[in-house]
Amino acid sequence: MAILTRLTRTPATSWLSLRKQLFSSPRRHAALIRRGMASGHPETTRLDFLVIGGGSGGLAGARRASELGASAAVIESHRLGGTCVNVGCVPKKVMWNAAVHAEYLHDHSDYGFEVGSVRFSWEALKAKRDAYISHLNRIYHNNLDKAKVQNIQGHARFTNDPEPTVEVNGRKYTAPHILIATGGQPTVLSNADIPGGNLGITSDGFFELETLPKRTVIVGAGYIAVEMAGILSTLGSKTSMIIRQSGVLRNFDSFISTNCTKELQNSGVDLWKNSQVKSVCKAEGGLEVTVVTKDPERKNDEEKTSTIQEVDCLLWAIGREPNTSGLNVAAAGLEMDERGHIVVDEFQNTSRPGIYAVGDVCGKALLTPVAIAAGRKLAHRLFEGKKDSKLDYSSIPTVVFSHPPIGTVGLTEEEAIRARGKENVKVYKTSFTPMYHAITSRKSQCIMKLVCEGKEEKVVGLHMQGLGCDEMLQGFAVAIKMGATKADFDKTVAIHPTSSEEFVTMR
Repeated sequence: MAILTRLTRTPATSWLSLRKQLFSSPRRHAALIRRGMASGHPETTRLDFLVIGGGSGGLAGARRASELGASAAVIESHRLGGTCVNVGCVPKKVMWNAAVHAEYLHDHSDYGFEVGSVRFSWEALKAKRDAYISHLNRIYHNNLDKAKVQNIQGHARFTNDPEPTVEVNGRKYTAPHILIATGGQPTVLSNADIPGGNLGITSDGFFELETLPKRTVIVGAGYIAVEMAGILSTLGSKTSMIIRQSGVLRNFDSFISTNCTKELQNSGVDLWKNSQVKSVCKAEGGLEVTVVTKDPERKNDEEKTSTIQEVDCLLWAIGREPNTSGLNVAAAGLEMDERGHIVVDEFQNTSRPGIYAVGDVCGKALLTPVAIAAGRKLAHRLFEGKKDSKLDYSSIPTVVFSHPPIGTVGLTEEEAIRARGKENVKVYKTSFTPMYHAITSRKSQCIMKLVCEGKEEKVVGLHMQGLGCDEMLQGFAVAIKMGATKADFDKTVAIHPTSSEEFVTMR
């Protein structure tokens, strides 16, 4: 036990070399563990780094810590990979790819191809998608084994022990450094919230659908609702979106919000603006969704009640919540915000020394690469002595896989004006038809905006929607992270003919 105590207190700069000396053989490592277990805590396993949650952030942090010489373990109750791999980014992108294929089918004749009847099989796509996800799950398991990170299957729960400890399947685990990376989950409505609310599914349930719904109603206006609506509608489901206000993606730049709302409507999505679901009930032909609509601009008008009938898929996409249920965070004494997220500082420290949190459970920048980067930065700080290692949360690029896709990085025009004043903000924007659509009957616009700040016109925001914007964003995000100005964009020679050249030719 004394050896273990000295190990955890050794300066991080010599962590790797010391571990090689102490744990040069499996027998010596096991002896150290048994000695720790025998000195007053026979049921407790001790490690250097204990991670709760086998999603993107937790796995990245654990593997990097192990590379740096720490003994690490990951506790996960479900499949490895978390939301992103199992019910998020990855399977969603597969479905979006399929929807893009469906879009291109409409353009074949315009490009000279004569195609006959084309049949889409949701069942075949789902089988291939699920097999791919299972393959990724196996890769994650193998990667943990290769990195010598222990995989503990089960639910973790903090105990009331003096030092931070969790219990899994009746066994206790502790470490000088414990990372919470449990992610988030979709907000679920019950019958108490809305009569019949439990008749709907969430984005998790979307990936369990065995067949393509004929009639879909999606409730919500965020990026998950937009992506789900685009996929289902494009693949052939008659789709309605119920949104509380007049547009979708209200937290994005207004230029993007307005255009995305228009693109959804142009693609055939039935948009119910200024509306809310009042109740849901089962009927012979499917679900009946009762909707209340009231235009805020017409204050004297009464609420209008309507019913959408024969609905076979009602999808709630109304937000996400931190996944802390059953974790017993109260026993750990962690500070939480009003929505239940774990409060952390810029170094991912919680209010309890030795306990950290990364990813969606913190409620900030809910993106897979953010959790991965934060987990790795934390590992370098704890086990490599890089005391200033932390993630910079500014100018994080993100893509919405709508139809067409959206790319955005940095401040919106509205945010820039609030931060610097309207007189210090200059905006450049354009809207055009991409060359791909020059000869197609189906049309889709591409819009672009640069938000610049100060006399030097530093580019602090870049926003776009159109064909290829998803793959276009990463390079521009690097330039903005490096502090590029409008003049730097102007000095760059355009690539012709592309949509991206518009960003370096704006006036």
